[in-house]
Amino acid sequence: MNRPICKDIIFLKKKAVKATKDDLSTGKDLLDTLIFHKNECVGLAANMIGVNKAIIVVNMGMLNVVMYNPKITKKEKPYTVMEGCLSLEGQRTTIRYESITVEYEDSSFNKKTMNLNGFYAQIVQHEIDHLNGIMI
Repeated sequence: MNRPICKDIIFLKKKAVKATKDDLSTGKDLLDTLIFHKNECVGLAANMIGVNKAIIVVNMGMLNVVMYNPKITKKEKPYTVMEGCLSLEGQRTTIRYESITVEYEDSSFNKKTMNLNGFYAQIVQHEIDHLNGIMI
């Protein structure tokens, strides 16, 4: 189900709680909401739809990937970039890393590892920041 985008800064600054199999419907809602906003958005975190759980969804071209309990375990080559966010007005400057490794659980809660570079790495970093209560 497409959910409204949360713009409550106090809520968005809360650190996310670990996701469990009981949160699969939130992953589906995130995916539906990302698809609804596909012309203006490439990733979402659960707190952006009002749910304080560690879940993100990222558009990786032809594939949307839902990640439960994602954590960045490696990052290399910092750079400065301007980013926007559906939860905020305008754009802001932030530091991102060109190359990252992210560990997460899939919808069966099997552990996965993904190495990402460039724009996809940037999206994942932005959404994981949301899970940690960090706003750009």
